[in-house]
Amino acid sequence: MYPRTERTTATRMRDRMSYDEAAAHAVLDETYHCALGFIVDGEPRVLPTLHVRVGDTLYLHGSTGSRPLLAARGDAGLPVCVAVTLLDGLVYARSQFNHSANYRSVVAQGTAHLVTDEREKAEVLTALVEKVGAGRSADSRPPSRRELAETAMLALPLREVSVRARTGGVKDDPADLDLPYWAGVVPLRLTAGVPEPDAGVIAPVPAYLRPTRSPWLEPVVMRGEHVALEPLDLSHADELFTATADPEVWRHLGGPQPVDAAEMGQVIAAYLAAHQRGERVPWVQRCAATGAVVGTTSFYEVDPDRRSVAIGYTWLGRPWWRSGINTEAKLLLLTRAFEELGAVRVVWHTDIRNERSQRAIERLGATREGVLRMHRQRADGSWRDTVQYVMTVDEWPNAQVSLRERLRRPAAVA
Repeated sequence: MYPRTERTTATRMRDRMSYDEAAAHAVLDETYHCALGFIVDGEPRVLPTLHVRVGDTLYLHGSTGSRPLLAARGDAGLPVCVAVTLLDGLVYARSQFNHSANYRSVVAQGTAHLVTDEREKAEVLTALVEKVGAGRSADSRPPSRRELAETAMLALPLREVSVRARTGGVKDDPADLDLPYWAGVVPLRLTAGVPEPDAGVIAPVPAYLRPTRSPWLEPVVMRGEHVALEPLDLSHADELFTATADPEVWRHLGGPQPVDAAEMGQVIAAYLAAHQRGERVPWVQRCAATGAVVGTTSFYEVDPDRRSVAIGYTWLGRPWWRSGINTEAKLLLLTRAFEELGAVRVVWHTDIRNERSQRAIERLGATREGVLRMHRQRADGSWRDTVQYVMTVDEWPNAQVSLRERLRRPAAVA
């Protein structure tokens, strides 16, 4: 526990105060930025900055020419007050007076000193990079001597620290409980969006930037003799556009053919956004022999409770049709669904006009269940009837044998 001091003792709502070290550390570690308050030339200053906690010391990031860093030079250091807040929800009461917020906050006070040891500074910068992504320090270039010289760090020992928090629901006055107004809590949380790569980046999105999800929503890497399935990424836009440039690839798909790599990037971004929402699991297909990107495929309608998943949003460059790539990709996806995820049902949907796709699905061993009338809208605005096929876990053993036998033939049929 941190000791109470005159500065950390609340004058009101003391029941919201805490001095627990673990609680304070948890809030400091979860937040990415803080407000740094200090006095310069007799005037108050508050600056937003990055921070990282290492043990019992809070380190504050800055440049060597910034006001607080200049003021912290010398043995006396710089008296500071650091505040962080996590807003967890908005509380809507029946009365305006009792509207509130759920939050967790930490205030740390003391004297900060400039970090002068180069080794300590380098270690803190590594810790700061690791805070934004565990493993990032090994996945990026370390700072040069010049960059270290231009970077400054303040070290604040965590000695005078308080935690303040509000949790729970509405706290209306008894006389207001019968008022005809909605009351309750709207939870808030900070969530990461889809990573947007810089121009020219060809490296895939690293694992530490992908959210932890149910195994059903995880685009695991799968490899066979003909094809490798890897998580779809915006960096695949150029190759995917080139591979699927034939209009015949897009004739029965739900969207228009991209006119350039930038539009292909928009298609991929939509797929990744659907994955972020838990609606789809997209893979890129690579030719196992050459490593070239040749197409994409996805799980969708993922339903772990009913142990069901659909395979679709599949498009493959025409040069790789009837090459074995599509057959093996389906074998990998079916193996993933039935044997790793425990699915009991795998579904396919295809345009009723796409007889080629229907024959391909039937060759997989799926059974035609029926037609969903006016099920989806085509790129030209017309409504399509969709043929639905299904393979059950009971049908999977025989289908697996058949698929493997087809792949052993000299010219596998996609």
